[in-house]
Amino acid sequence: MAEAMRFQDGESYESMMGVWSALVGAPFLDWLNISTGAKWADVGCGNGASTELIVGKAKPALVEAIDPSDAQLAYARKRHQAGLANYTLGSALDLPYPDGAFDVAIMALVLFFVPEPARGVAEMRRVVRGGGSVAAYAWDLEGGGFPYEDVHVALIDAGVGPLLPPHPEVARLDELKRLWTDAGLVDVETREITASRAFPSFDAYWLTAASSPGIGQVLSKLGPEQVEQIRKSAQGSRRSGELVVQGRAHAVRGRVAG
Repeated sequence: MAEAMRFQDGESYESMMGVWSALVGAPFLDWLNISTGAKWADVGCGNGASTELIVGKAKPALVEAIDPSDAQLAYARKRHQAGLANYTLGSALDLPYPDGAFDVAIMALVLFFVPEPARGVAEMRRVVRGGGSVAAYAWDLEGGGFPYEDVHVALIDAGVGPLLPPHPEVARLDELKRLWTDAGLVDVETREITASRAFPSFDAYWLTAASSPGIGQVLSKLGPEQVEQIRKSAQGSRRSGELVVQGRAHAVRGRVAG
C-alpha cells in the first residue's frame, strides 16, 4: 500500500497550505454567493482555514466542520474566536448529520483525499436541503496547478516523486462535473480559479514547500546530498529576490433539486 500523507501539524499547515486556501477560497465563496445566515457544512475542514474564511466572508448562522485529524482540529478550535463553528472528528464518507440539515456543504482542497469521492459527494448532497448548494474546489494536480509544482517536478526528475492524494484525477473539470451530475445534483457548473502568492526568496518558498507532507515525508528519507540536488533543480535559474508563485484550482457547484 502506498504511503499516505500525514497531516499532523496545524500550524505548519497554515503556512504551507492555509494561506493558499484563503487565496483560492475567497473567489470560490464569491462565486457561490450564498446568502448570509446560512447553515454550512465544511467537510474536511483541516486546520480551520476554510472554516474561518466562511465565517469572515459568508456570515453564516453556523458552521459544522468535520475532519479525520485530531491534530488539525485542535489547531482549528484554538484559532476560532467567533463561536459559530463546531468541530467534529469524523469521516467525509459517513457524515454525522441528519438529512437536509444544511443550506450548503463544501469540500475545500479535500475531494482528492476522500477514499471514495462519489460517496463523499453523495454524503454532502444528503445533508443539504432541497434548493441548497453542494460545492468543492481542488488543486489541478494532473495539470500542474499545485502551488509547489516546481518541487514536485524536481522530485520526479530525481526518481523519487512526491506523495499524492489517492484520487488526483477527480480535480479535472470533466470529473468534477461527472461526480456532481452522477450524485443527482442539478445546475452543475465548473470553473478555474487561479491565485498568486509572493515569497521573499526561493529559500522561503523551498522551506514552505518542504513542510508539505507530500514533499517533506519524501525528503526526510533522502540523504542531504540528494535533498540539495532536488532543491537546486527546483530553484533552476532563480537566484535572489522575491518569488511569485501561482496555483490553479478547479471548482464545482451544484444544487440539490427540490
